[in-house]
Amino acid sequence: MRIGVPKEIKVHEYRVGLVPSSVRELVLHGHTVMVETGAGLGAGLSDDDYVRAGATIAATAEEVFSAVEMIVKVKEPLAVERARLRPGQILFTYLHLAPDPDQTRDLMASGATCIAYETVTAADGTLPLLTPMSEVAGRMSVQVGAACLEKAHGGRGVLLGGVPGVPPGDVVILGGGVAGSNAALIALGMGATTTIVDRSPVALRRAADRFGTEIRTVFSTRDAIDRLVTNADLVIGTVLVPGAAAPKLVTRDLVKRMKPGAVIVDVAIDQGGCCETSRATTHAEPTYVVDGIVHYCVANMPGAVSRTSTFALNNVTLPFTLALADKGWKQALADDAHLRNGLNVSGGRVTHPAVAAALGQTFTAPEAAMAA
Repeated sequence: MRIGVPKEIKVHEYRVGLVPSSVRELVLHGHTVMVETGAGLGAGLSDDDYVRAGATIAATAEEVFSAVEMIVKVKEPLAVERARLRPGQILFTYLHLAPDPDQTRDLMASGATCIAYETVTAADGTLPLLTPMSEVAGRMSVQVGAACLEKAHGGRGVLLGGVPGVPPGDVVILGGGVAGSNAALIALGMGATTTIVDRSPVALRRAADRFGTEIRTVFSTRDAIDRLVTNADLVIGTVLVPGAAAPKLVTRDLVKRMKPGAVIVDVAIDQGGCCETSRATTHAEPTYVVDGIVHYCVANMPGAVSRTSTFALNNVTLPFTLALADKGWKQALADDAHLRNGLNVSGGRVTHPAVAAALGQTFTAPEAAMAA
């Protein structure tokens, strides 16, 4: 199969879809890989690194899209990239379609087969291709939140760890999954008073087992969220419903009642965010203020630590990329129900139930799309 890796063009997105070691694996399986010049530079990977791994270098993204059968990316394709897709071409990347009707319509119109990293599943119900980026974003959320709390950045002027004689900051984490538990790891390490809120007793027990008496765990109710968020210095939203829009746990009214200069870091912004006042931002302009509350809602947080993120992502995507290339998408999905759950759009049809429900589209079962 002919596989292409274009340079990411989202603002301040420095990751790349394949690293040279992944390219070498694909080449050893008999495939050809074309990489747009400079695609890996943001992760410290040169064109020469890719050439040594067996790739060819293309001068433009147009050349890559027109020449290959499968595109491997990191972030969702922007409008100019979606216009380059063609019927039957495979797109393998993060998509986050539920809050993005424009992208969904364009992908349907393209006729391409679009497989989303974030809805590929594992036997234990986890999301293996989302997990490493959730780990990165969770850990980053406390770092960026701590910076936003500095007075010069609009925050309350609170040091999360406090100092002797002055209490530490209060961190509330909404969601005890991968991102939430990684946020807790860093918040506790910085010395902050840290609370995880979740509706799953299993998630709360897991957090208690991992962090012991250092962590506070609270079952999620409206009263609990209201009480905790109004007293927090830093609120980190990590709630995820696979494929669907994130639930709005923090209302506009609740934001108005937070401490002036408190910070919200909405890690769930890729799926629309879990705060009613959240809107996607970029690394170029990461924050804005609503009712005196600093909002950090960067939709590609892991892109800031691009080398770490790129290698972590390739560690989990490579086996699936190889399966798609070795077998073709229909056979690969037929052989692996978990990869089949990643199919979001194919042949003009929406093939993931949560995406269809979120956008009011007709759902077509993946099996029906594969038979078409």
